[in-house]
Amino acid sequence: MASAGTTGGHGPSLISGADERAAEKRAAAIAAAELLEDGMRVGLGSGTTVAHLLPAIAERNLSGLRCVATSPGTEHAARELGLPLEPLEEIGDELDIAIDGADQIAPDGWIIKGGGGAQTREKIVAEAARRFVVIVSADKPVGGLSPPIPLELLAFGHTRTLRLLAPARLREAHITPDGGLLADYLGPIGDPAALTARFDAVPGLVGHGLFRPEMVSLMLIAGPDGVQRRAGAKPAS
Repeated sequence: MASAGTTGGHGPSLISGADERAAEKRAAAIAAAELLEDGMRVGLGSGTTVAHLLPAIAERNLSGLRCVATSPGTEHAARELGLPLEPLEEIGDELDIAIDGADQIAPDGWIIKGGGGAQTREKIVAEAARRFVVIVSADKPVGGLSPPIPLELLAFGHTRTLRLLAPARLREAHITPDGGLLADYLGPIGDPAALTARFDAVPGLVGHGLFRPEMVSLMLIAGPDGVQRRAGAKPAS
């Protein structure tokens, strides 16, 4: 019989990297759920870390929550858990808090988000929130941002839009929740502020996955030693 801490007598059991990342995402999600209070208007992001956030919120049994989902996947999962959902327009265009994951976090606070394709909705919800909280596992902070950067394009004239965004590549058979086309910018990033200005000047580009440091209020970064709280650049309101 294998002793405790071993697997079939062939040595100590190991936690896989995927299991470790999942545990970190769960820890960050639980820490974020603790920030919520009764009656809050809450923006729910998208992705694998938010998948841990939704049950953590449901388990708190808060009353009077009013939630906005940024993707059909989040909407479906939230409804399954009994979380109350409304369109952002009905809540009044302002949220108390929004919580979402990230693909990369640079040392200066710039973030890449939207690998799942909901970056435009995610950015609208983040901007509408008085407090935007980013929850990630320990692998998401990076020394510098690197491509790809998710893009949402209008279908009309998208070949021209891609040319203006070059180097960029359309994702095959992928559309955003609002019918846009998904693409990725594959070139150098350099100064994220300058690249953002370039993106914003391109007709046909609906949205992109570069998030300014000034959008973020708090980052919860979960690692082997617990959840680190890193203040963002967005002032408290």
